[in-house]
Amino acid sequence: MTTKQPDHGARPNILFIMYDQLRFDYLSCAGHPHMDTPNFDRVAAKGVRFTNAYIQSPICGASRMSTYTGRYTSSHGAQWNGFPLRVGEQTMGDHLRREGMECWLIGKTHMKADAEGMARLGLSPDSMIGARQAECGFDVWVRDDGLWGEGPDGFYDSNRSPYNAYLKSKGYPSENGWHDFANAGVDDEDNLASGWMFANADKPANIAEEDSETPWLTRETIRFIDQAKDGWCAHVSYIKPHWPYIVPAPYHDMYGANHVPQAMCSEAERVDPHPVYGAYMQNKIARAFQQNEVRQKVIPAYMGLIKQCDDQLGALLDHLEATGRMDNTMIVLTSDHGDYLGDHWLGEKDLFHEQSVKVPMIIYDPSTAADATRGTTCNALVEAIDLAPTFVDRIGGKIADHILEGRSLLPWLYGKTPEWRDFAISEYDYSATPQAVKLGLEPRDARLFMIFDGRYKMMHAEGGFRPMLFDLENDPEEFDDLAKGDTHKAEIERLYGLLAVWGRRMSQRVTKSEDDIKGMRGASLRKGILPFLVDGSEVPEELTAKYRGKAPAKYTPE
Repeated sequence: MTTKQPDHGARPNILFIMYDQLRFDYLSCAGHPHMDTPNFDRVAAKGVRFTNAYIQSPICGASRMSTYTGRYTSSHGAQWNGFPLRVGEQTMGDHLRREGMECWLIGKTHMKADAEGMARLGLSPDSMIGARQAECGFDVWVRDDGLWGEGPDGFYDSNRSPYNAYLKSKGYPSENGWHDFANAGVDDEDNLASGWMFANADKPANIAEEDSETPWLTRETIRFIDQAKDGWCAHVSYIKPHWPYIVPAPYHDMYGANHVPQAMCSEAERVDPHPVYGAYMQNKIARAFQQNEVRQKVIPAYMGLIKQCDDQLGALLDHLEATGRMDNTMIVLTSDHGDYLGDHWLGEKDLFHEQSVKVPMIIYDPSTAADATRGTTCNALVEAIDLAPTFVDRIGGKIADHILEGRSLLPWLYGKTPEWRDFAISEYDYSATPQAVKLGLEPRDARLFMIFDGRYKMMHAEGGFRPMLFDLENDPEEFDDLAKGDTHKAEIERLYGLLAVWGRRMSQRVTKSEDDIKGMRGASLRKGILPFLVDGSEVPEELTAKYRGKAPAKYTPE
């Protein structure tokens, strides 16, 4: 349903900023004891900070595909990094373009094109339609996914790197400056100190700070803004604070081991763990983050990367203000997932503890209708798929709710209390991981589902495993898996019932809306399709007019 629009004045611009692997609690406005993020706080003071925002999959590609399509991962199917988003899946670019708003990409999507599907339909990536299909529905100002790893079999990403091209233009003597300079330091013997190795996280990256990834993307964003006519949506997608965990001076030593909190872990978590959780606690990244010396080097670097992101956000905000665009630009700050950083004996993301599945979400709307909520927080259960319908709603468009599975956040921004969801969902397909192999699972069984009702969080695992259950009201740290015993069978049964309700949602009838279907009812009768009549009196006389009266002729066999 579209929100009735108050008088906003001119149609706004939308600056949709996503940071990669930014935890919800590593901002000063979210209460971090050491991080100082005045520019995130600056947006929060002008808008609403949503304190219960959940992504739809705790992995980069799948999470982003859900955010961009406004659909759950089991609806769009791109459930892991490198799983193509099928041709024809509509994204926010398609929905906004239908309403007359351009939608541009500046940065990362982690989207893989459905090359087979495009070839089947004869879509060339060089055509406008083909390019948009290959770029997640966006028009591209600059795309760089920021993972230019290189091994014996070549580069992880086979696309051209605009960032590497920029570094070459600046005189950095490397074909892969992303790694050799931006994501590596130099040791005491002048050897390359790669950011892939945690031992090097405390070294400054061997690059001028202004040439590192985050400032480069900020300048590209400003360059876009300066040439764009108002009425644009720009998805600015920063590569950091995602690993490699290394940052240039002066950010490399702004934080130290004294700023590293004790890992949020409990020995109880290692006693009879859920098999999937147990497998993840034993993987390479988890074993690394279970070492204090790793956390004491990596976390200060992670904090430095966030501080650099905040400073660059300040540069963007200052530019909007200096050019008079702040009063006509909606600003959205969020992330694609979090980072365990050693909490729960884990590293990276992948599972459904708050550190992984919960993300920051801050929205500033320049409309006067949002004045009453400025500087407030909202604890409604929000999903990342809510952003696409919010953008359509904000520009006065009709939300295609037979396609978009999220809900507009405008009512919350405008101080209203709408009818809202009772639970949030996240899904994880880990079929391509070593953990699935270790557990002996077929790919179709290596799937997890999270349902969270605001108090109880349950994880269902396919493959015949028991669930996991946490009561966040009494156990906010999520240490006590209540599904180990039989005391909470009723809650587990209730949550399975809600999960079944969600599973029965209408998710694939995307070519006909509810209004389309209502408009079809009875249409065939008015076009002469009148089956099952006894004598014609069952329908209005006008419907049978063509079928009554004298016959045109009587057929006589020869």
